[in-house]
Amino acid sequence: MSESPATGKKSNVIRRLYDWTLSLADRKKVSGWLAGISFAEASFFPIPPDVLLIPLCLGAIRKALKFALICSIASVLGGIAGYCIGQFVWNDTPGVQDFFYNYVPGFTPDGFEDIQLWYDEWGVLIVFLAGFSPIPYKIFTIASGALAMAFLPFVLASAVSRSARFFLVAILIAKFGESMKEKIDRHFNKLALLFGLLLVGGFVAVKFIFAH
Repeated sequence: MSESPATGKKSNVIRRLYDWTLSLADRKKVSGWLAGISFAEASFFPIPPDVLLIPLCLGAIRKALKFALICSIASVLGGIAGYCIGQFVWNDTPGVQDFFYNYVPGFTPDGFEDIQLWYDEWGVLIVFLAGFSPIPYKIFTIASGALAMAFLPFVLASAVSRSARFFLVAILIAKFGESMKEKIDRHFNKLALLFGLLLVGGFVAVKFIFAH
C-alpha cells in the first residue's frame, strides 16, 4: 500500500524532529535541553524525552539518576501546562483544537471522545497509565483539563507515573549500559504498557476489595 503524500510529509517531519532531539545530546547545557523537551512533550511536542535521556545516561552513567529527575520534574510541569491548555483554552479559543488535530500526532476528534469515556470509567487511573506507558501523555494532560479532572489527583498520578518511567530507564541504563540500549529501543514501549496495565490492575483490585 502506498503512503499518502500528507502522511508521508508528516512522517518525515516526525523523523526530522526525532533526529534533532537525538542530536541535542552533544549540545552544551544539555540538562536545559532535556528539561525543555520533557516539558514540551507533556503538552504538544511529539518526541518523548527518552530519545535524549538514553544517550545522556550512556554518556554519563553517574548522572543517570540526575537526568531522570530532570525529566520527571519538567514533565510534570509540562503536564500542568497541558492541563491548563485543556481547562482554559481548549473549549474557548477558536483554532486551538484544529491546530492539535492537524499538527500534533495522536490527537483526533474520535480519540478525544474515547478518552472522555475512559475518564468516566477509570478516572485518574487512566492518567497514571498514560504517564508511564507509550500512550501519548500530552493527550491526557490536555483532556484532564478539558474534562475538569480534579487537579491534585492529576498532579499526583503524573508525578508517580512519569518518575517511574524515567527512573526505570535511567536505572536500566546505569546497571546494564550499552547492552540495554538496544533492548529498550526494541521492547520498552511494550514492557512499559504491560507494567502500567499491571499497576492499574492492582489499583482496581484494591479498590474492589475495599468496596466490598
